[in-house]
Amino acid sequence: MPTSPTLAADQPPTAAPDAARGRRADLIVLVVAVALAVWVTSGLWRDPNQRAITVNSSDQALFEWLLAFGGHAVTHGENPLFTHLLNVPDGVNLAVNTSITVYAVVFAPLTYLIGPPATFLVILTLNLAATALAWYWLFSRHLVASRLAAGVGALFIAFSPGMVAHANAHLNWTAGWLVPLLVAGVFALRRPGRWLRGGLVLGVLVAVAFSIAAEGLFFTALAVAVFLAVWALHPARRTQARAALPDFLRGLAVTALVAGVLLAYPLWLHFAGPQRFHGTGFDPVIHAEDIAAFGAYPSRSLAGALGWDTTLAPNPTEENSFFGLPLLLLTVACFGWLWRRASPGRRATLTALGVTAVVFAVLSWGPLAKWNGRRTGQLLPFGVLDNLPVVNAALPSRLALVVAPVIGVLLAYTVDRLRATPPGRTATWAWRVGFVAALLPLLPTPLLTSVRPPVPEFVTAGTWREYVSPGGVLTPIPLTLDVTPDGQRWQAYALSHRQGEFRLPAGFFLGPGGPDGRGRIGPSPRTFDTLMDQAGRTGLVPIVTEGSIRLSRADLRYWGVEAVVLPDEVHGAKYDLDEDALRRTATALLGEPRRVDDVWLWTVPDA
Repeated sequence: MPTSPTLAADQPPTAAPDAARGRRADLIVLVVAVALAVWVTSGLWRDPNQRAITVNSSDQALFEWLLAFGGHAVTHGENPLFTHLLNVPDGVNLAVNTSITVYAVVFAPLTYLIGPPATFLVILTLNLAATALAWYWLFSRHLVASRLAAGVGALFIAFSPGMVAHANAHLNWTAGWLVPLLVAGVFALRRPGRWLRGGLVLGVLVAVAFSIAAEGLFFTALAVAVFLAVWALHPARRTQARAALPDFLRGLAVTALVAGVLLAYPLWLHFAGPQRFHGTGFDPVIHAEDIAAFGAYPSRSLAGALGWDTTLAPNPTEENSFFGLPLLLLTVACFGWLWRRASPGRRATLTALGVTAVVFAVLSWGPLAKWNGRRTGQLLPFGVLDNLPVVNAALPSRLALVVAPVIGVLLAYTVDRLRATPPGRTATWAWRVGFVAALLPLLPTPLLTSVRPPVPEFVTAGTWREYVSPGGVLTPIPLTLDVTPDGQRWQAYALSHRQGEFRLPAGFFLGPGGPDGRGRIGPSPRTFDTLMDQAGRTGLVPIVTEGSIRLSRADLRYWGVEAVVLPDEVHGAKYDLDEDALRRTATALLGEPRRVDDVWLWTVPDA
């Protein structure tokens, strides 16, 4: 979300807090941010290796795998952006997936020390706390005089409904600490004589942000562009913007050069490399924000715990607005109150903030308007943009995430102004009641977690190496997909515990093969995995014929599978699976299994 380190200059602080009070305030915000981050993730801290986020255990397994693979790739001289460990024989282009390469490299020592699940939890918790602290730094050092105002705005943004929803296993979207740093870096370019240094720093930061959260970087760039366009065209800011333009453009050129050099290979992979695709397989109509969701309450909040939540989101990780009607009313009141008291320069800032929020709110509604779960048929602006490159790979509902920082800025400005010029006892109490009524229901509650099956002893003891050659192919049944992520958890364990490599014929990834040339989750289905999926879902053994036996064994040979493995308990990320039906189906196709450690094992016949 765009704001400027110098935008508060048109209304300078009336009094700076003394250093001791400032340090105490900083410490309080730090403690509160860490406490809230631990509170939200507390269910996982009970046992990081055995517990998973209930509503999104598949993404958790994916990010754990990315951490393990990224560290393994760097320490073994392998390509961290393309792998043949999944989707045998074609491999997976991680540049078009969420690769979090920087996190994988930086936290590789921790991953090897405590394992991918615990490292995942550490990063998730740090993301939430660091987001609050980064916004607090931007507010308190550049935008407002009151540390209380900075804390209110920063803590709201970091633990806003969208951020808490994405804390359901999204290490990319919870890396919100990148946004205030990017915003500060952009506006630093306008400082006289700082364009070269600023461009170098911002170029590196852009490369880091692309590695961790490319979609978030794209949204931030769009938001900054909208904000700057409105702000610079405002009559009160045109002269200042025109004077700063030469240095600003020079800085952007340096940024583009530095980021382009650092990202040349990832960008080539993304747009022209093997296993690339255009767009995604996600329907933008389904993954769009319901207009009524802006006034609704999120599930993981105090209001949600009281039963005031709704089912307006496409899934629990995408409650990207859900601010509640009281906060919307408070935001409008803050905007109006600030506007009446603002100088022309501050009105330029408020105008740019308001336009940015409206633009991204409307775009988040997707190509067709929805109200309270019903499609109205009204065409919306996103429908025009949906076919544009890059835009067609974004989920429109996530554009609503830009609105939360706008609200946070308005809250911070309002508290700052109220503390500088108290409006009177009655009005002061009215503001206090308004803030409590708007923010208290949004107080986050812990993420839902549940126990997931442990990695089998067959893997943890390294027994798999007796049945799979180095770099050979092993598959669990059902095959590894987003709904059955066990295989990638096993592979992550083997990689992070230096057991060596086994490959998987499938995996949870985005790759080609979707409708109209778009992407799809996992590989295109074949006979063997279709039969296994049917058995696991329905609990019924499908009809097995000589033809299906022949085709299934041909599939296994195509993948080069050496061992087929069924644990006693299979983790279904979205639904329960029937292990007995899976075992009987595999037996009908491959013959009787052998019992090895705590799994059933089939070796693949030669013919």
